[in-house]
Parts: sequence; C-alpha cells; structure tokens
Amino acid sequence: MESSAREPVMTDARDEFPPAPAEPRRAYTDLGFGRVVAQQVRGRFLTHDGRPTSRKYGLGAQRIERFYLRALAEPPASFFAWAFGVLLLLNGFFALAYLALGEAALQGGEVLGISDPFLRELAFSVGVFTTTGTGPMYAVGSTANWLVVFESFFGPTVLVAAAGLVIARLTRPRMRLRFSEAAVVAPYEGGRGLMFRFVNAQPAELSDVQVRVSVALVEETNGHRQRNFYPLALERNSVDLFTLHLTVVHPITVDSPLRGATPESLRAAQAELLILINAHEETFSTRVTARASYFWDEIRWDAKFASVFATSTDGVVAIDVDRLDRLDRLEPGTTSVPSGLEAGVGSRVGSR
Repeated sequence: MESSAREPVMTDARDEFPPAPAEPRRAYTDLGFGRVVAQQVRGRFLTHDGRPTSRKYGLGAQRIERFYLRALAEPPASFFAWAFGVLLLLNGFFALAYLALGEAALQGGEVLGISDPFLRELAFSVGVFTTTGTGPMYAVGSTANWLVVFESFFGPTVLVAAAGLVIARLTRPRMRLRFSEAAVVAPYEGGRGLMFRFVNAQPAELSDVQVRVSVALVEETNGHRQRNFYPLALERNSVDLFTLHLTVVHPITVDSPLRGATPESLRAAQAELLILINAHEETFSTRVTARASYFWDEIRWDAKFASVFATSTDGVVAIDVDRLDRLDRLEPGTTSVPSGLEAGVGSRVGSR
C-alpha cells in the first residue's frame, strides 16, 4: 500500500522576504566642494576668470610647477619679452664674470672693433651660451676656461628648456573665452531672466559647447545659516556651432532658486554664480574647459545687454566684441522688483 504522505518541500528562508529596495543615491549639488568646505568658505569660490580662491598647504612652494603653468598661460607678447629679458640677463651675468677676471682673461676682442670691455665680454658670452661660436675671441687661463666650460653646459640647457616651453605652448589645446564684465537681470518673456554672455577670443573654432551654471546661496535653515548650491535651468545649455557669441539665460520663474530675488536679498545671501563650460576644440580635436564666476556685486539690475551685432561691408553677419560689456539702462524697478511670474510664492533667496 502506497503512503499518502508527501515529502516536505525544502525552501530557502530568503525567498519568504522580498529584496530590500535600493536606497536612492544622494544627489550632490555642491560641485565637489563638500559640505564642510561649503560652510566654512567666506567670500567667493572662484575669481571672475575662473581661478580657485582656495589654497593647499603641505606641498611645498612648488615654484617650478607654478612657473611652468604661468609660462603656459602668459600672453605671447609677454612670454617672449620675459624670455628675451631672462636670456639677456643671464648673458650679462656671465659677461660680468669674465670682466671680473681681468682684461687678460679674454683675448682677440680687438678684432671685433668694440671698445667697450663689457660689450666685448657680452658678445663672447652670447657665442658660448648659444653655441654659435665666439669668432676670434678665446679664453686664457684655467679660471676663464672653466667658466667657459660651465657656460657651454648651462647655456644649451636653458635654451632647450625655453624651446620646450615654446613647443608646449604651441601644442597645448586651450579655449580662451571672454566673458561679459557683469551678469545682468533683464526683462525676459514677460518676466525676468539672469543673463551673461561670452565670446570665443581665439581664431580656433569651437563646437558642441556645453554650459552648466549653479548658484551658491547662504540661506536660513532651521535657525542656522548655511550655504546651499542649486543648478540653474537654462534657456539653452548647449549649442552645436559657436561662431559668434552666446548669451546664456536663466529664466526666473516660480521654479527658480532665484524667484523673488532683489539686489538686497542676493547681497544678504552672498550669491555667486559658478559657470563651467566645455567644448570641442577643432584644431586639436579634443575637449577643453573654461570656468567663470559672478559674485553678487557683479550682477547688474534694471538694465539689459546692448546689441553686439555690427554691419559688415560684404553683408555677412558680424559682431563687435568691444560691445560685449555694454548695457542699456532701464527704468528703476524694471528688474530689481520681482515680476508677476514669481508672485504668490514669496522670495526663495535667503530662506529655505
């Protein structure tokens, strides 16, 4: 007779409980500064041209690294002026050293037709320093010859370093944007908009330009003042072709972190616009970035940007970059007073 008892079915206790839902990832909007740093900083995070105001201690002076970065960022005219001046100064030091050894240290200078002793020694030093030759002049004595040996090693080393800096400058992909001197709160589609504009200041073409803008505000939260960061929605945050200039607009609506803002509220909130731009640089076919910042006192009210468009002789579209900072003044209260699109919700700036 078969047994009617059934064998027990083995189950895993883990099957009795549904999997725990994944915790939502926290959205960080502090741009990487961190909560502690954001609360401790006084003043602005970036200068107007995008350089960080923070410092790092414990790494030494880093003079060589800083000199290298400064040499790469220096304007061409200034860079070559400094390079020529340094090379001339170094050769002047060697000329004084030869001169200090006495007139007998260098011979053959009378053939050059130079009566000034310093100029003769300088001509000799330049020939040794640049390895182009000293002509009829030659060193006499062990001290003078040891000095020639040292300069013949030192000079080419300096010239190779200078040539390396020139090559690094020529092959470094970069983007030099010129931003308007101030941002402006101007009329925009029946309300207000926060605007700034920029132009490519180099002949190289840029494309696929991406713009991100955040605002840092010191706000009152549960009786404590703390700095908060908010990304700003833009009218358009990218352009495919960037041949002229771009005016970036943040519409101040009921959903904006700046709704109800006034000059006084932005001042109390120590408001700072933080701008990050990246684009495709077509000369080197790579991505490049640029930063900028506008502090609360660099935001203009009751004004709008003047037109930068100019008339060209051949009829093509053109702009005058000298007009990038120009503003047209408006009636007082035009934009320094919240618009009707922000009414009924109270000021967002300074409170949370």
